[in-house]
Parts: sequence; C-alpha cells; structure tokens
Amino acid sequence: MWLIWIIAGIILVIAEMTTFTFYLLWLGVGAFASAVTAHFSDNILIQILVGCAVALILTIFTRPLTNNVRHSAKGFYDPYQNIVGKNGTVTETIAPHHMGQVRIGSEIWSATATEEIPQGAVITVIERNSTILQVQASKENPS
Repeated sequence: MWLIWIIAGIILVIAEMTTFTFYLLWLGVGAFASAVTAHFSDNILIQILVGCAVALILTIFTRPLTNNVRHSAKGFYDPYQNIVGKNGTVTETIAPHHMGQVRIGSEIWSATATEEIPQGAVITVIERNSTILQVQASKENPS
C-alpha cells in the first residue's frame, strides 16, 4: 500500500507545480506521510487519518506564508491587461456565435462579437477572456 501513497504523492506534487496554490503540495506531503504510516501499519483508516492530519496541519500553519507569497505577486504586470479599449483590424470576419481574428498592433487574437464585423473593419476591444477578445465595431474611421 505504501507504493500507492508514494505514487499519489508524486502526482500531487507534480500537479502543484502547474497550479502554485500550495494546497496540492500539502496533500502530496500528506500522501508521503501516509506512505510512512503504511510501512508501520496495514490499517488503511490510520493511513488516511495521518495523511489528512498532516495536510490539514500544514495548510493551517503555512497559511500566512502562502498569503505573503500571493500578495507579493500583485506587482506582476501583464502588458496585455491594457488591451481593453485598443483598436485593431479584423483579419477574419467575425459573426455572432463564430470566432474570427483581429490584429491589434503586431498581435493576432481570436475574437468574438455580438454582431457581424467584416474583414478589414476597425474594431475596439471591450473585454479580454484569456486568449479570446470580445470586440465591437469601432466608431473611428480606419484612415
């Protein structure tokens, strides 16, 4: 049974590397604690309780540390945060419920709109959701 706990711990630690939340890390450490417990006891309930206790204790006592790490990252600046309000040009026609493409500066973005916007039209970005922009036809003259 200890091997299963080790594998679970490794999977949780690897998953933590993609999320940076620290919660999966503590669950992974709890799984490793369960593996150690499995070496001494075959009782699965004791193994689960030890793993849960270790994960809970680590979560509670390291909360100030994780909050400090998260708050220090607030200074991070994503240059694409300022894309809302910028103008661009439609490179692939956008239709309602169908994505098109727009060029904003030197970047090409996938975009949606509530109205059909033909290729070559000038648009304004009204919202950014990850890599998809919500746009509308611009009132500005493309000249």
